[in-house]
Amino acid sequence: MSSTPISRHTRAYARPISERSRSRPFAYRICSDYVGSEITQAYCAWGRFGPKRNFVSRRACSGSECENRKVIRSYRDEAVVLRTQKLGEADRIIWLLTSEHGQIRAVAKGVRRTTSKFGARLEPFSVVDVQLHRGRSLDTIIQVETIASHGELLAADYELYSRASVIVETADKLSSDGDDGTHQQYLLLVGALHALSHRRHDPALILASYMLRALAIAGWAPSCYDCAVCGSEGPHLGFSITEGGAVCDNCRPPGASLPAPDSMELMGALLSGDWESADNAPTWARSEMMGLVSSYTQWHIERRLKSLQLLERSPHA
Repeated sequence: MSSTPISRHTRAYARPISERSRSRPFAYRICSDYVGSEITQAYCAWGRFGPKRNFVSRRACSGSECENRKVIRSYRDEAVVLRTQKLGEADRIIWLLTSEHGQIRAVAKGVRRTTSKFGARLEPFSVVDVQLHRGRSLDTIIQVETIASHGELLAADYELYSRASVIVETADKLSSDGDDGTHQQYLLLVGALHALSHRRHDPALILASYMLRALAIAGWAPSCYDCAVCGSEGPHLGFSITEGGAVCDNCRPPGASLPAPDSMELMGALLSGDWESADNAPTWARSEMMGLVSSYTQWHIERRLKSLQLLERSPHA
């Protein structure tokens, strides 16, 4: 029998379950003639039938399509805790950058109580294996296992903590608009936090390298050698934030900066991962390069980084 289209005249395809159900005009049982129809399939897909819910048995539909429409509401992924916010008396909202699902906002219930089993695992800078349950606006965290906890090492040193705050805020801004490249952003963030907490290199260089590479993943990689406008071979003396990096004399717009060649070389070394050259760069070149990177980042993400402004006013800048 052909499928019957869904219409408002649903009662024509159903009959009362019993005399008692007449007091509830929408409590109907689907006729056997319409098993597998669009009406019963729509109920199985969306969990409702008409304006009332849970009155029609899910066993009424035996169509094969219904088996393929089941929604898995729980999932598991690796994530980095970006930030938290208090919710109610004992809950928290957790911002997570996951490996496969992009940035997620989830509720961790009861984590502010002293008896919470996984409250300490959901602190910022932590890398966790988390299981969540899908919700309408916020997901719910069910279980958490710690993979790497960088919070203790970073919180013990203010210089490291301030730069780690800039890193997670940058990751938050770059991954909040969509899921494109979030897996690469996740891997880059995990590597940056590990290198920063263990002081693999100068913390200022780690921060600058992360910001440059994160922008490159997002599609805003600066040109450090060739002209960003005409593509002529460099090196060039000018650097324009609005044009995308180094510019030649013919393409240099008004207001473009003239950084030292050592600063441009240091920026290119951090972008490409040449740490041997970056570690040997002079101190003054690092300061000039960091100013260019911070301005370039905030211009292209179109947002102010509050933690970066605080870092620039601190003596560790």
